[in-house]
Amino acid sequence: MNVFTTDKIRNVVILGHGGCGKTSLVEAMAYLAGDISRMGKVEDGNTISDYDKEEIKRLFSIQTSIIPIVWGDTKINFLDTPGYFDFVGEVEEAVSVADAAIIVVSGKNGVEVGTKKAWELCDKYNLPRMVFVTQMDDNNASYREVVTDLQELYGKKIAPFHMPIRENEEFVGYVNIIQQKAKRWTEKGTVEKCNLPEYSLENLGLFREALLEAVAETSEEFMDRYFNGDEFSEDEIRQALRVNVIDGSTVPVLMGSNSLARGMYTLMVDIVKYLPSPAERECMGVNIKTNERFEGNYDFSKAKSAYVFKTLVDPFIGKYSMIKVCSGVLKADDLLYNKDQDSEAKIGKLYVLKGNKPTEVPELHAGDIGALAKLAKTATGDTLSTKATPVAYGRCSVSTPYTCMSYKAVNKGDDDKVAQAMAKLLAEDLTLRTVNDAQNRQTLLYGIGEQQLEVLVSKLKERYKVEVELGRPKVAFKETIKKKSDVEYKYKKQSGGHGQYGHVKMTFEPSGELNEAYEFDQVVVGGAVPKNYFPAVEKGVAECTLAGPLAGYPVVGVKAVLYDGSYHPVDSSEMAFKTAASQAFKKGFMDAGPILLEPIESLKVVVDDKFTGDIMGDLNKKRGRVLGMNPLPGGKQEILADIPQAELYGYSTALRSMTGGSGEYSYEFARYEQAPSDVQEKEVELRSKENQDA
Repeated sequence: MNVFTTDKIRNVVILGHGGCGKTSLVEAMAYLAGDISRMGKVEDGNTISDYDKEEIKRLFSIQTSIIPIVWGDTKINFLDTPGYFDFVGEVEEAVSVADAAIIVVSGKNGVEVGTKKAWELCDKYNLPRMVFVTQMDDNNASYREVVTDLQELYGKKIAPFHMPIRENEEFVGYVNIIQQKAKRWTEKGTVEKCNLPEYSLENLGLFREALLEAVAETSEEFMDRYFNGDEFSEDEIRQALRVNVIDGSTVPVLMGSNSLARGMYTLMVDIVKYLPSPAERECMGVNIKTNERFEGNYDFSKAKSAYVFKTLVDPFIGKYSMIKVCSGVLKADDLLYNKDQDSEAKIGKLYVLKGNKPTEVPELHAGDIGALAKLAKTATGDTLSTKATPVAYGRCSVSTPYTCMSYKAVNKGDDDKVAQAMAKLLAEDLTLRTVNDAQNRQTLLYGIGEQQLEVLVSKLKERYKVEVELGRPKVAFKETIKKKSDVEYKYKKQSGGHGQYGHVKMTFEPSGELNEAYEFDQVVVGGAVPKNYFPAVEKGVAECTLAGPLAGYPVVGVKAVLYDGSYHPVDSSEMAFKTAASQAFKKGFMDAGPILLEPIESLKVVVDDKFTGDIMGDLNKKRGRVLGMNPLPGGKQEILADIPQAELYGYSTALRSMTGGSGEYSYEFARYEQAPSDVQEKEVELRSKENQDA
């Protein structure tokens, strides 16, 4: 592939709801550009974007693919992202390095939840965007309905560039609203002029009026001319639209058919014409040496720097660090410094990836996207620069994972292999993380949703030949007491030689401090228990708090007081008093009204207004307590509630089901509370059975 300068590069992320046609759109554009000889299909598993075995098996995108397509003298780096919400981390990484976006909408299904989420992401990153309506060859597709829905949501900035022409229920051409001309596709795939259909004149007038309003608002001179009834030339309209599209005040709407490869020609022409090159975008970092702002701004003349936005780890092709060059020109064998890892390395060869196929290039100019191989110490989010000008760019923010499951190796002895394979997959996807819960003897896996975790399990088996099974995580219950008890325990054992003797009288009561396991005190008088045995008594209490007598969970909030006992001058020992204290604790604890404490989470749920009733009703069923609601922009509500951690298992799937995928939630630990009697009985019975089976 040729080398492209910054002004001849476009970095465009493809966004939209799952199944709306993002991957097949990229496939059609690659075909039209001559990169492939025939179009693949998602259902056939032969597209250039969906190359991973899991994607082929499941028939949807799981990770972002970079597909560079040369159109004329410009290279367009398309970042084809997953539409399913479980893989939002891939989308967030892609959006962080894009300079513009295409939001794909199905003409058949219309504006969906994923469409709105894509729009919100573009707003967050201040990305210029276009909307492309697919499936226009389907008889049930309605371009007008999509445009109307978008205008209701986002107002006058929605500017349709085209309208479909249908004959005998077939998608045969389009009306160019800027030119006010109709064009029809030929059998060769080119277009020819045709007459404007009568039925399109009314919509043409409405859509053109919206376009001209957008043009008029770019300057006072244009506004005066617009109100005076002057006509704008085609060049004036296009120039004004480019300004508006780049600043986000106008969002063009185009349309076509992916399966017929119709509409892609005008889309790519308009991408080059209206969307910005990296040179028109800002890129700010910090010079670590001087602690001053470093304005990279994709300027080829400045010191070399690049941001690692994604990592690919494949057992066969190795590790690739996907980069966007933020300043300077990277060349093969450049020596780059990684300030995050405090390491310097020669980068070796430079690559451009098309799907999973690397092509070597001699250099990458500022603003371009490429790949570096085998940088062992480099991770997603790192900045590469020179040691003379060490730079740090802000890391891309990715969604926090809240869906939790426990996992363990299916085959004993595979623990190390699983850990190594898991580390590689976690390096690829920052929305996955593992937590070792030693207290409950389990390893926890966190992700965005259950489907993401299932895909991870499949990848472990397919790529790394290790199997793990997922399960419901154990809840971190704790044990405490509500009453006071007074117990006596005498440990006496006689055998040949010295015997064992330890005798304690102790009280146990709530300490009122649930952040501490226990509080120990002694009020022994008259030397009934010698001072040198006090530490042994406390040790016996301390060991018992690790696994309580009720259900084997850690004990908190217990005050133990040693007030009397006796000893034998020959047979008493630290071991004997420790054992006596342990037995006294177990008896005293069970006599003092033992209870289970369960973790309570502070939950935030953000949903559209219309779903608030369903959400609150569901939370009540899950033993949740709704604390209040806060209205948010865009017709949304934030519901605040306290809910037992045990009830959050599977909540991601339940929330999506109730809200059609639009609901979002987050939670954090709040406190421990007494578990209801039915929950306690069930848990005690379960733990008893586990101990019997062990």
